[in-house]
Amino acid sequence: MSVVDDIAADELADEIALEDIALAEVATAPGDAADPQALVDAMVPADIRTKYEVYSYRNAAVILNQSHRAEYGELLEALRGFSITTQMIRTAGGNESDIPKLFSQVLRPLNWHETVVQGDLLVRLLWREQSRNTKAGRPVFERRQKEIRRANFLDGHKIDYVKGRVAFDLEWNSKDQTFDRDLYAFSAFAQCGVIDAAVLVTRSRSLDMVFRQVGPALKKDGNIETKRNGDPRPTMEKYGASTTWMGKLLYRLNAGRNGGCPVLAIGITPECVSDWSAE
Repeated sequence: MSVVDDIAADELADEIALEDIALAEVATAPGDAADPQALVDAMVPADIRTKYEVYSYRNAAVILNQSHRAEYGELLEALRGFSITTQMIRTAGGNESDIPKLFSQVLRPLNWHETVVQGDLLVRLLWREQSRNTKAGRPVFERRQKEIRRANFLDGHKIDYVKGRVAFDLEWNSKDQTFDRDLYAFSAFAQCGVIDAAVLVTRSRSLDMVFRQVGPALKKDGNIETKRNGDPRPTMEKYGASTTWMGKLLYRLNAGRNGGCPVLAIGITPECVSDWSAE
């Protein structure tokens, strides 16, 4: 075996090992931390549940439905109108594919803004300190106080869409670590009292059947994308186990990585693909 072959074999072994890790960090269903599905069904309209898979954590569905109906209603309408094509699925995204832009076109005019939370931390230390003794020898204590300010204690946590006290984000096909960033940002915003709940949309695993059947992947210019050996690259290869999809999100939500922030997790299913049918 040549040196080149050895390197290729090592790279393949590394890829297999990483794929094994990626598959291990997957949840096939919501865990005990999730809200009962009956509660989700009562709070999320049936047409949304037909088009998407929906899970709720920390009573997110109840909070959205009961306390933030205006924002929740706008998100539901955006989800109802969301529709993608097999061309979109096959085409390379670059910095941002056409799919996230579909939500931007609806939500930006409704004042859902990309928002960053920043804040300094002011810490007060309070104690009682002996200042003197009385003539009888008893200690006299006086209150003391010290303030410590940590500038930029919170900085750089960004959420793509925030309105009122509700956050929304979409992860279509990023590295799965992006979920950690999103959930940490949700938690930071919630701890600061900025939001009460968040909605996070990603791919359902059920879309895999579409990815396998829509033909080869396409470049941005519409030409077929090829592998190193010249063969067409299957579209399914673009959507690997270590990218953002529902199994990766549920794994993190089951582990409580959203902190104290209620999260409604929504999975895009084949029902959202306008020009594809299982038949």
